[in-house]
Amino acid sequence: MSWNADQYLKFAAPRLQPALDLLARVEGLGVEPALAVDLGCGTGSATQRIAQRWPRAEVIGVDGSADMLARAAPAGSRVRWVHGDIARWQPPAPADLIFSNAALHWLPDHAALFDHLLANLAAGGVLAVQMPSNFDAPSHTTIGDTVRAGPWRARLEPLLRPPPVAPAAWYHALLAHRTAALEIWTTEYLHRLSGVVNPVMEWTKGTWLAPLLQALPDAAERRAFEQDYAARVRAAYPPGADGHTLFPFRRLFIVAVAGPRG
Repeated sequence: MSWNADQYLKFAAPRLQPALDLLARVEGLGVEPALAVDLGCGTGSATQRIAQRWPRAEVIGVDGSADMLARAAPAGSRVRWVHGDIARWQPPAPADLIFSNAALHWLPDHAALFDHLLANLAAGGVLAVQMPSNFDAPSHTTIGDTVRAGPWRARLEPLLRPPPVAPAAWYHALLAHRTAALEIWTTEYLHRLSGVVNPVMEWTKGTWLAPLLQALPDAAERRAFEQDYAARVRAAYPPGADGHTLFPFRRLFIVAVAGPRG
């Protein structure tokens, strides 16, 4: 899948808020990282805040999208930006902080993935992760309904993914015996969206809907698909009398502290 930074940034502020909340919890631990990594850094909004919060730390932002990274490298930034596969990339030394906001749900096999992440933490290092946990909401289920209802079904149905984020208890069972401290929680944000005709569709076009649209190269067919999905999602999230659309969005947070090594 190729990322469109302009589409993603239509909702830059509400997308950033979970990262700020996760960062605030990390700050509350009193950590002073020498090496901090933002894995799946996207356009770098959270990465820049990590660099500001810990000015003496070496900060690395890693992402697989060249388009996103092109937005993440303002003049004078001291962050080192790396274009690479976030599933396999390894820091140059054990990291004191591995931070990942809204990225790891794109990767398979979370048992192996979290093993890999913990193995790349220094003793006492912090793994801080936020992932969407909203895949049973109409914004996402109506994507499957649209795929199965149209002439594109045979091509698009194989691209549908099961919910990629497990329940919180699953991550607790995976991590509790391997960490010195562990916090897991969920937060449901109530986003108040405006500025476009169908804001929930525009939101998903920047993320979960994107690979399906990219698989429809014919413009007329892609437009028909979008119109079908737009009607379904607008019925699920109608605009209010004030013109705003309320979009509840649940997210899963994990903050794990590595134990001593060796």
